[in-house]
Amino acid sequence: MKQSTADSVQGTAREIKGKVKQEAGRITRNRSMQAKGFVEKHAGKSQRALGKAERKVEKQNKKLADV
Repeated sequence: MKQSTADSVQGTAREIKGKVKQEAGRITRNRSMQAKGFVEKHAGKSQRALGKAERKVEKQNKKLADV
């Protein structure tokens, strides 16, 4: 599996896990859990964005190699 795909998949999983943790913290009124979920959710978004950027770089490199 390419690194870009792995980052996208792991980022999505991390984002979902963070959303669940954040919501569980909200429901139970556990601010610490809610904050940790918030951080994890946004870390997942960042990792997913990194995967997209890597994919664009891979495409560009492939185009340049074909020229």
